[in-house]
Amino acid sequence: MRFNWVTHYRLGLAFVAVVLFMSIGKVPGMILSGAAEQMETHQDQQMSEPQALTIILERIYLDGEISEEVVLDSYWSIENFWAKYDQWQLIEIDESTMVFRKQVDDISPLLKANGYFGITEDGVLTIFNGRPDRSRIIQSFFQIDVKKLESKKQEELIQGIPIKTKDRYEEVLETFKPYSLGE
Repeated sequence: MRFNWVTHYRLGLAFVAVVLFMSIGKVPGMILSGAAEQMETHQDQQMSEPQALTIILERIYLDGEISEEVVLDSYWSIENFWAKYDQWQLIEIDESTMVFRKQVDDISPLLKANGYFGITEDGVLTIFNGRPDRSRIIQSFFQIDVKKLESKKQEELIQGIPIKTKDRYEEVLETFKPYSLGE
């Protein structure tokens, strides 16, 4: 049996390379990037208590309203944490705070509770917080040609049309779109 130096040399190099690559991943103080890797390093350490984070949940509604909820959350397992927020988009992260955002296919709770469609003095279709008479404007849409409006629809806008559902919101916009001065 002949001893093949080339084969043993290559096997030795392969062994050294594998050992080297395995040890690089375990170098203390190595900087990892990305939110998942930061949290995984916390989990890799023996957790004697759950890791605490401040979570900010931003919801953006169809009517443009943005709500923000601050949650103090803790986790033992990174998998459980990400599963909890899998419907959210991660926007920002730092050492103790994460900001998530979600588009909500509905109108905001503010509109459901106290939103009214109305018309301003200059004829702009607007959503008000309360009845249109001197209430706070939430959102303005487009100018309406008041001369083309039926008197009944004009009176409805002056009194205010309550918005309780997404369907009602979309229905009112579609109803008054043909009366827009832009078209």
